Amino acid sequence: MDYNNDNNDTDEVREPIVAYGKSKFTIEEYLEMERAGSWKHEYYQGEIFAMSGAANRHNIIFMNLYGDLAYRTKGKTCRPLGSDMRIYIPEKTFFTYPDISIFCGEIKFMDDDNAIGPAALIEILSPSTRNYDRGVKFGLYKAIPELKEYIMVDTKKMYVAAWRIDDQGQWQLQEYDKPGDILQIATVALSFSLADIYADTRLLDT
Repeated sequence: MDYNNDNNDTDEVREPIVAYGKSKFTIEEYLEMERAGSWKHEYYQGEIFAMSGAANRHNIIFMNLYGDLAYRTKGKTCRPLGSDMRIYIPEKTFFTYPDISIFCGEIKFMDDDNAIGPAALIEILSPSTRNYDRGVKFGLYKAIPELKEYIMVDTKKMYVAAWRIDDQGQWQLQEYDKPGDILQIATVALSFSLADIYADTRLLDT
């Protein structure tokens, strides 16, 4: 997997980890390592990649969005899960931890702790993952049959990109970049202002 994604920022590079002198791992080996370890890793077709830690602004945006989303969907059919939920995409042999995943109805699992088939995914774009989340990862997410929305929230500036599948099965982009802009999350039929999403990040003052 190419994590450089043809960008010029050196902090965008995500290097695969080397463990036990191996370059390829089985799914069983990867899951055993994840369950025993304290750090999160992604798995893609036999390779294991270390995930970056989250900075303060990333965590603030997550709390703003996830907290409101969880509260407003209480008791509803579609509910959000946080970044501790590992997602498996069997079509790509890919395991990952989205910042927020939304599932509708009963959640399907590969096993006890690997969920399959989110209806919507939200990633908060850290500097070290921005290009990866917008490019390679989105390409992998598109393989999820149930996925209808992919939303990316920037942390360097006030900017949200929302990709949604239209009636013809094509992904369409809608962008938001002002405090008064209203992000629509169609999967849960809820709206969120960018002013609320970016509250306490200091980006509202720039």
